[in-house]
Amino acid sequence: MITSTRRVSPDKSEVRIAFSLDNTSDVKDVEDVPQTFPDLEQRLQPVPPCMSLRESVHVYKEHCRMAREFHQVKHDIAVLEDRKRKLLAELVEDEKVAAEIARLEDEFRRLTEENRSLVTVHNERTQQLETLCLTSRTTRDSS
Repeated sequence: MITSTRRVSPDKSEVRIAFSLDNTSDVKDVEDVPQTFPDLEQRLQPVPPCMSLRESVHVYKEHCRMAREFHQVKHDIAVLEDRKRKLLAELVEDEKVAAEIARLEDEFRRLTEENRSLVTVHNERTQQLETLCLTSRTTRDSS
């Protein structure tokens, strides 16, 4: 393990860098899988590591992991936005149906009331007709 400590200026704290050239399994993993992320801006693409520095490889792998997570989050957002758009369309349709139902209920109430009025008038006219018929019979019978 190599450790380097450096003070940038007298008033700044020390910066310590440590790295090891042992354990090159991380390097082999990186060499096997070239990482490309087409949905990332060019400036955000993971920079290939310095293969001789384990920490560089570790940072590269971490950057690739975050890029994959970013891609997954973008995908999830797109799926949720599509679902939101579909739900909003359903909501608009449901509101139209609700307005039509309210209109039909009002029309039903109005027609029910009109029907009651007509039935009442019909009954009154039927009674008047019966009364007139009885009156007419009695007048005919008495003459």
